[in-house]
Amino acid sequence: MARITFHGAARTVTGSKYLLEADGASVLVDCGMFQGIKKLRERNWEPTPFDVDSLDAVVLTHAHLDHTGYLPRVVKQGYHGKVYCTPATANLTELILLDSAKIQMYDAKYANKKGFSKHKPALPLYDAEDVEQTVKQFQITARGKWFQAAGPIWMRFHDAGHLLGSNMIEVEIREKDTPLRILFSGDVGRYNGPLYHDPSPPTACDYLICESTYGNRDHPDVDLLGSLEKVVNRSVERGGIMLMASFAIGRAQQLIYLMQVLKKENRIPDLPIYLDSPMACKATGIFKQYREDHDLSEGELDEDHPLLDGPRIHLCRSTDESKALNHLKGPAVIISSSGMMTGGRIVHHLKRRLSGAENTIVLGGYMAIGTRGRQIQDGAKTIRMHGLDIEVKAAIEGVSGLSGHADRSDLLRWLAPLADPRQVFLTHGEPDSSEALAEELRSSRGWKVRVPDLGETHELEL
Repeated sequence: MARITFHGAARTVTGSKYLLEADGASVLVDCGMFQGIKKLRERNWEPTPFDVDSLDAVVLTHAHLDHTGYLPRVVKQGYHGKVYCTPATANLTELILLDSAKIQMYDAKYANKKGFSKHKPALPLYDAEDVEQTVKQFQITARGKWFQAAGPIWMRFHDAGHLLGSNMIEVEIREKDTPLRILFSGDVGRYNGPLYHDPSPPTACDYLICESTYGNRDHPDVDLLGSLEKVVNRSVERGGIMLMASFAIGRAQQLIYLMQVLKKENRIPDLPIYLDSPMACKATGIFKQYREDHDLSEGELDEDHPLLDGPRIHLCRSTDESKALNHLKGPAVIISSSGMMTGGRIVHHLKRRLSGAENTIVLGGYMAIGTRGRQIQDGAKTIRMHGLDIEVKAAIEGVSGLSGHADRSDLLRWLAPLADPRQVFLTHGEPDSSEALAEELRSSRGWKVRVPDLGETHELEL
């Protein structure tokens, strides 16, 4: 007899934690941080909902904070076991967790200085030392190879196509002659997504735990390269700087690759590209280590147009290098984070470039309500930054098609070859998204589907 408990990503898209138990063995699939509204973030500070001392192993689908960000907290509380992940996931997770610890340490210091925390003193959820210990517990595991996570629980990674190193996890509970089969989808990537391979087909399973982030909607059907080509060339005609808001890991590297393809095909000029984000620069170095994980179907490159480097690609790591871009003349491209323009170096670039009609501000993807990116997307005439109201005179452009998540059609395409599982659990989605996909699978496939609540436990029988 096995059972699963949903300690995160249940009726929400963050905090992924699935506790799988069988014959006394206990394995946690993902160990994510809750993000978003305050009510969700406060869950990170609640008592850990499982017994850390009884945990035998942790297995990660991929590096994003909502799948890994709670891990140092568990280690801090005494978990000394292995953390199984692919090589690229190990590298990216270390980078993401160190950044998370840095932000938390800064926030705690600031709260203590201003005295607005109800905790005396305010403390971070974890610090850099906790991250360093966590990294020591990584057990690097290749895709396609069975490994014994604990007791009768055996697992195997398959490419999920969502992020460098990302996986779905095939599970066998080998208690009987016929194993109980479980599949964790992780975050399923898009078909034909730039830089990543298509998601591997789902493996046969008795129980499926499937994400549903975009379970009720599709991404815009766009020619990504063609759209980017037009945006870049319009920016060149204006003669100014093209400032692109981007997430540091994944999106930034995709943008560089796509622009290198357009350059090689002489569809845009050979513009200089400045990547202005220390984290994005480090992530780019990691991406370059794993060329076998790259799908270059959008366009092959050559020595004159390398994938993520070359004489026209400049990685700005230091503050001085970033400040020097204040004097940069166009046409040129600056890629900076954060993706929704809420913080980081891009705020300083916005402050300088937003009021220039010769400049172009490029928004890539979803902009949450309340962010600067959303204000600009909604047509705000002025944006308040550092106590000043900055006029919006720059051209505002959008490039869609860069989401790393499968949409509704992609998910249905991915699920199409799967024979009927005994039970499907939809997670990692807001209730309306998960319920919409659940209803579709019930009506079109006749599947038994449940959207579990947080903390819900289910027995898994062969």
